[in-house]
Amino acid sequence: MQICQKSILLQVYIQISIHNIMAELVLMPKMSDTMQEGVIATWLKKVGDTVKAGEPIAEVETDKATMELESYFSGTILHIIAPEKQAIPVNAPIAIIGNPNEDFSHLLADSGIKKSQVQATTTITQTTEVVTATQTISTQKVTIPPNIRPITLPKMSDTMQEGVLVNWLKKVGDTVKEGEPIAEVETDKATMELECYEKGTILYQIEPGTTVPVDGLIAIIGEAGADYKPYLEILKSGKSPVSSNIQNTKRATEPSQPTLTTQTNGSVESRIKISPLAKRLAKELGYDITKIKGTGEGGRIVKRDIENFIAQSQPTPPKEIPSTKVIQSIPLGQESYEEVPVSQMRKTIARRLSESKFSAPHFYLTIDIDMDKAIAAREAMNQASPVKISFNDMIVKATAMALRKNPKVNASWLGDRIRYNHHIHIGVAVAIEEGLLVPVVRFADTKSLSQIAAETKELAKKAKDKKLQPADWEGNTFSISNLGMFGIEEFTAIINPPDACILAVGGIKQVPVVKNGQIVIGNVMKVTLSCDHRVVDGALGAAFLQTLKEFLEEPVKMLV
Repeated sequence: MQICQKSILLQVYIQISIHNIMAELVLMPKMSDTMQEGVIATWLKKVGDTVKAGEPIAEVETDKATMELESYFSGTILHIIAPEKQAIPVNAPIAIIGNPNEDFSHLLADSGIKKSQVQATTTITQTTEVVTATQTISTQKVTIPPNIRPITLPKMSDTMQEGVLVNWLKKVGDTVKEGEPIAEVETDKATMELECYEKGTILYQIEPGTTVPVDGLIAIIGEAGADYKPYLEILKSGKSPVSSNIQNTKRATEPSQPTLTTQTNGSVESRIKISPLAKRLAKELGYDITKIKGTGEGGRIVKRDIENFIAQSQPTPPKEIPSTKVIQSIPLGQESYEEVPVSQMRKTIARRLSESKFSAPHFYLTIDIDMDKAIAAREAMNQASPVKISFNDMIVKATAMALRKNPKVNASWLGDRIRYNHHIHIGVAVAIEEGLLVPVVRFADTKSLSQIAAETKELAKKAKDKKLQPADWEGNTFSISNLGMFGIEEFTAIINPPDACILAVGGIKQVPVVKNGQIVIGNVMKVTLSCDHRVVDGALGAAFLQTLKEFLEEPVKMLV
């Protein structure tokens, strides 16, 4: 996605007249509230090009999205300091703009930059020729031949530190275009397609199943037949941070060895356009995807095509998990175990919740809520609602309205300050096979129960299908974890950063209660609020729970 960046440029250093241009440094701007560095994904202009103020000169990958960077100077690009595909800190110089053939050495000296230190540089000559880019690895300079370009793993979520290359959608020798999907990558959130940001022929690929850090090398692309092996050997020498993740390179560099095709379908299957979810469903059902017609964009096979496909023969059942057979055949009394690699999602859950548990001083508040009127109200509302409303939907709505009345609970600890959010975005924990995701219902206090019900169902479905996008899971200000449907009566939850609180919801249980001086059967639900004591004190947390209790025990209050 490309977004105009005029509103976020940090400053204009001098007023420039078109008739009196002086060389100026272009700095990396802060393009989001959490951005600390950016990666030049692509230079849209080269040395010698003339640009106008406000004209896009580069695409910058931030921690949120890839955006266009607009020039805040008019003139000629004299020097490009920042290389493509390398992280540059905010406010660091990335280029120089001025008059053609103007001496800009003083700018390099003033900013402490020497041409010999520039990791990837181009300089202007009278014929505006571009000098070959170079890349520094440790103390050794590695020259990247002009006819090859490395493809590195981008940061595909706000918490992603590494990814697993699940599948190649293109193989060595294939020609690809910019924006064309080339691989499926398992991140800590979902399995996503990786689009190529270069065009050319794929010369080298890492093996499927390899774990790669963000910015690690996954492929090399360039002119057909280009010699990339000397460059690759230097990366493998141990001086590159990505060298440890390049495995089985001999096999991966053989053009005759496709990395995606199956033995039965040959190269035909590798050219079929199919979404990751559709591919997984087809595999589970034993369908031959070469016989399925895609109805998606460009003939792409999507989930509905798999669901609508009627197999000509009995589908092959999925293969039995080997570990099941082993367990069944183990003699009585023999010890046994199975070890499986930790998924990216599970690694992130472990890291983030460990940081939360051991850095945020948790305390817990539990309250009983009489759900008799909530049960009756839900039955009445579902007779008119276009979508079925669940108890969890009612809890989300009641929580959002309780936060509106207790705004200091809707907060985050930021170290040297506390952020009190004026908007209410509720994160709703969803359990999937690989772990836990927390998609976000935005502005939950302003939405009707039927809107919340429809949105939570859609988000839960996308989570289970691994179709959530960063916009679906970012920005929560408060979280809810509900295990009531699993028969859990009461539990405590670990706070989901950056929130200050999380609400743990148990199941509704019929218990004896006293009403009007008599013991009767009542429907009671226990909820426990986990609080970060740096932000929320006991009295504040108790006040929030009392407000939540009022809304759920008198649901009509949520409608006025």
